[in-house]
Amino acid sequence: MADPAFEPLRLTWAQPEDLVGHELRQAAEDGRDPAAALRAWLAAGGHRAPDRAGASPTPAPPELRALATRLLDALAQLPPPSAADEPQSWPAIDAACRTGPPGAHPSDTDGRTGGLGREPQPAGRATAAPGDRAVPAHTAQSPPTGRNPRPPAGPPNRAAHPAEGREEPPAPAPGPRRAASTRTGGDTRHPVAQPPPRPDGRTHEPQPGTGHSAPPTRPAMQPDPAVHPAAGGRERGSEPGPPPAGREALPRTGVEAARLRARLEAAWVGRAVGCLLGKPVEKLPLAGIRALARAAGNWPLNDWFSERGVPPEVLAAYPWNRRSAPTSLAENIDGMPEDDDLNYPLLGLLLLQRHGKAFTTADVARLWLDELPAGRTFTAERIAYRNLLLGLEPPATATHHNPFREWIGALIRADVHGWTNPGDPAAAAAQAYRDAALTHTGNGVYAALFVAAATATAATGRADVHTALRAGLAAVPPRSRLAEAVRCGIRTAGQEADFDLVVDRLHARYGHYHWVHAVPNTALIAAALTHADGDFTRSVCRAVSGGWDTDSNGATAGALAGLLAGSADALPHRWTAPLGNRLATTVPGFDGIGFDTLAHLTAQEAARS
Repeated sequence: MADPAFEPLRLTWAQPEDLVGHELRQAAEDGRDPAAALRAWLAAGGHRAPDRAGASPTPAPPELRALATRLLDALAQLPPPSAADEPQSWPAIDAACRTGPPGAHPSDTDGRTGGLGREPQPAGRATAAPGDRAVPAHTAQSPPTGRNPRPPAGPPNRAAHPAEGREEPPAPAPGPRRAASTRTGGDTRHPVAQPPPRPDGRTHEPQPGTGHSAPPTRPAMQPDPAVHPAAGGRERGSEPGPPPAGREALPRTGVEAARLRARLEAAWVGRAVGCLLGKPVEKLPLAGIRALARAAGNWPLNDWFSERGVPPEVLAAYPWNRRSAPTSLAENIDGMPEDDDLNYPLLGLLLLQRHGKAFTTADVARLWLDELPAGRTFTAERIAYRNLLLGLEPPATATHHNPFREWIGALIRADVHGWTNPGDPAAAAAQAYRDAALTHTGNGVYAALFVAAATATAATGRADVHTALRAGLAAVPPRSRLAEAVRCGIRTAGQEADFDLVVDRLHARYGHYHWVHAVPNTALIAAALTHADGDFTRSVCRAVSGGWDTDSNGATAGALAGLLAGSADALPHRWTAPLGNRLATTVPGFDGIGFDTLAHLTAQEAARS
């Protein structure tokens, strides 16, 4: 009789017998030949990767688990395809972005010239050698001059993690300052620090300026001189450090500073709305999403999902996401519940507060170990977390037994890098690269660069959605699968008046990918934003109605469309009212915070050099 004390634990996204199926699929997608490994695995009784779940129903016997581990090592040794089209290191990515694909239409490349123009390594850090191997942006040495971390301002409001069974690290850097919410529903359970006075004659911390988008004669990935007056004279490819001599100070008060904060609040709210809209249908097939919405009289999708009026047989055929439905259907929304699509932007904000824009990949890793419960991680992030605990360092954290390295996880962490670099998509992409390198490679990284650069351009308040998407594409190696998919999404959205037909075409072309892979999801995000022409409701509804990773796609589309809307007040009341200006999270110091406060804190980091 089995000992009940040792009942198997089905840990998702981590067991070798589940990872090997995903690695076999990843190898086939990126051009390696996994046929021999696949035959050996299936002959031994192994299974293919689970379609939707993070783990197979039952654990593998010890001998099969051992074989899975050996096959993961063998698959890692397969010769990769040519790195020319999908480079890994920052210098190689920069070089690839200097030219467009053969025969590309100008709208595909936006006239990109000169590469990304921003070295991702902080001043004083070792830069990547030429070539195509990922080079870590990490080191344990002291921060270089110009790093300028936030000085301590008293003990942070830390939340304990009793389930982790670990000690809290000694003397951590301070967490976010709580600013008093100016809207209803903000956190009032703990003492809060008053924010610096606003533009009504009182003082304020430096805020970014207008953020004008790039004029047509300037490549999309160059910093905007309207926001960064000295950028026009910066040598391309120089390392980010202190502001160049002669750069004009960003405004401390005034209309433009207030407008940036308004755009950032709309971005935070938009991200929450899009995520929450997609939560109840996450993991459902496209047919299920359409059936549920049609049964409720909500197709084409135009409002929150609801169970009201949906026949029992439809609910039985397509059950809501079990964990999300209790807090994400129209009849039960009460604030923004916790979700990794909001946790990671919060961690990104905390990263910038503690380390500034010159953070390293090692800083990201240390922050996660200090503040992110392992149980709140999934797919590539969980594997990287495990690899850190095994003693591996970046970039091995992203590659060792990590078949999820090209999935969507880095993309959902990228918004904050665009929000804090309005008008400078090159700097946003550089930050996103250092963040993504902990967990992702290849197209997983490119998706983050795309979103960061597009977001930085939209954050100016002067760009339309199509300009923002072109700026995003300029940050992606143009011959990569992700660039091709984004161009396809944009092109298809322009050819079909019915968005259902756009989605059908994308699923026919990219449906062989896993539903969390970055390639199909980024194509869908680009298609949704293009087809909606920047309109907020149409953007989030199209992104979610297209299936795949519904909450992440809705979040990214909602954040960018929120920036374009200009303020939270410009977003429809039916979307914003149920949120109550309140966000739940386990990220320490942020639980119950209001989106207006988050906008203020984000604007502070945008103003820091």
